[in-house]
Amino acid sequence: MKNKAVTKRELAKFAKKLLNEEKSPLTVEKYVRDVGYFFDFALNKQIGKELLIKYKAHLGDNYAPSSANSMISSLNSFLSYIGRSDLRIKQFKIQRRTFFNESRMLNKREYEKLVKTAEKKNNIRLSLIIQTICSTGIRVSELEFITVEAVKNGEATVKCKSKMRKIFIIKELRKKLLCYCREKGITKGKVFITKTGNKISRCNIWREMKALCSLAGIQRSKVFPHNLRHLFARTFYEIKKDIAKLADVLGHSNVNTTRIYIISTGAEHARIIERMHLLI
Repeated sequence: MKNKAVTKRELAKFAKKLLNEEKSPLTVEKYVRDVGYFFDFALNKQIGKELLIKYKAHLGDNYAPSSANSMISSLNSFLSYIGRSDLRIKQFKIQRRTFFNESRMLNKREYEKLVKTAEKKNNIRLSLIIQTICSTGIRVSELEFITVEAVKNGEATVKCKSKMRKIFIIKELRKKLLCYCREKGITKGKVFITKTGNKISRCNIWREMKALCSLAGIQRSKVFPHNLRHLFARTFYEIKKDIAKLADVLGHSNVNTTRIYIISTGAEHARIIERMHLLI
């Protein structure tokens, strides 16, 4: 593992293995990027437990615990692949959050501001992307499954890794999307495409959403595509109060993942404590 060329070959084989396991291309890209970051840190040094422990400390100093753990998970997967499970390192212990950082939680009023601001800028495509993610709960990477055919049928079949699930497209959204397709001359295939007919990238969506912040008067920390999915999850749970059903809708295999989506804000948590009246 000292030689960079060997590392690149091993990474290519590792990526192929992940794809054969039906990991999504974006997941494979992340794993390879994370492992590559470790080898950049290692700088051709002998790979041993001591170096890996130093790398873990480096991640702890430079990344949020959840991000560091994600990178450690990628590296551990690679170490197992090359037969060096003995070098795997433990993840950081993270206490489960009891409430969400309010500075990063998008509320419904702010969501409506984003939609209206996009429309004022005459960016109808972005307005509809925001509304589609928020009213279906899909990931931004799953927008490609919103096709003209799916909109006409009122439901889309979303494929993520080896899982498939049905997403319902409500009547009002169907009307808006079909009207948009007629205006843009989109008769089949993906609804959200570039001027050249290619799939719109999530980086472009992220950048366009951030550009709305100052005009809409919303903190930048709250505005990113995945936060729309969180808003969908919280709104769904407020009505249904069924975390297992929500997990199915979001495409989660484990309800513990879903719990992250429905954590209340610190202010809400404080109001609950106030109502307990436990002071004498």
